[in-house]
Amino acid sequence: MVEKSIGIFDSGIGGLTVLKEIIKSLPSEDTIYLGDTARVPYGTKSAQTINRYALEDAHFLMDKGIKLLVIACNTAASVCDSFLKYKLNIPIVEVIGPGAKKAAASTSQGKVGVIGTEATIRSGAYTARIKSINPDIEIVSKPCPLFVPLAEETWNEGKDKSYLSQLKALAAERYLAEFKEKGIDTLVLGCTHYPLLKNTIDAFMGDKVTLVDSAEETAKEVLRVINEMKLNNPSDIKGEHEYFVTDAPDRFTKLGKRFLDSKLEEVQQIEVKSL
Repeated sequence: MVEKSIGIFDSGIGGLTVLKEIIKSLPSEDTIYLGDTARVPYGTKSAQTINRYALEDAHFLMDKGIKLLVIACNTAASVCDSFLKYKLNIPIVEVIGPGAKKAAASTSQGKVGVIGTEATIRSGAYTARIKSINPDIEIVSKPCPLFVPLAEETWNEGKDKSYLSQLKALAAERYLAEFKEKGIDTLVLGCTHYPLLKNTIDAFMGDKVTLVDSAEETAKEVLRVINEMKLNNPSDIKGEHEYFVTDAPDRFTKLGKRFLDSKLEEVQQIEVKSL
């Protein structure tokens, strides 16, 4: 009987959108989530440092006895996917490959847009993956740094809520007008925070543009790997979920409710030196 957990790590809280989709797709699976909130963001660090952080995160989860590792951080996936697959003897799913595959399959005009953090866009990881599938696809990439704080902002009442909606709409117009001008028909949400802004982005881009949610596509890939490798938990049990952070568990708990659309169970803080 397989009852080991799926391990998921991110530099912070954004990976909870991936976890949300995994829970939805695999309700009988146990999960362990690690948010390295003491060292976020990874995107400002060197590749060497990101590799070290990611390996430490992975070892922490493997010590918990996981059966599959999910890199739910676009920066880490763009920098150290191959490194971790070389270092670790465990199935690994990362967020970039599934999103790139879906984008290549979705475009009818051969014009794909990619938005993400500055580090993810600078890495060119999505462009490389999409081009490896179809080199003829034209790709327009752009960082949207304000989208992350807007996704995390907790103005949810009265005028503040209205102001936040306006700010999101203005940011979408500022960042995404170029994509409209260039006639893309598919847009990859290449950051795990961006699903929280999906309605705003969709409203600006219009119904002729397909949005690719990397969190949803990653969950589909996790399901495929779990089934293919026969690592499924019995379907008649309900999965349990553990959460670990390296700093600020109270803030993680507060924001996590928005990312998961449900209350988080106990969030445990661990010391960075224990990684």
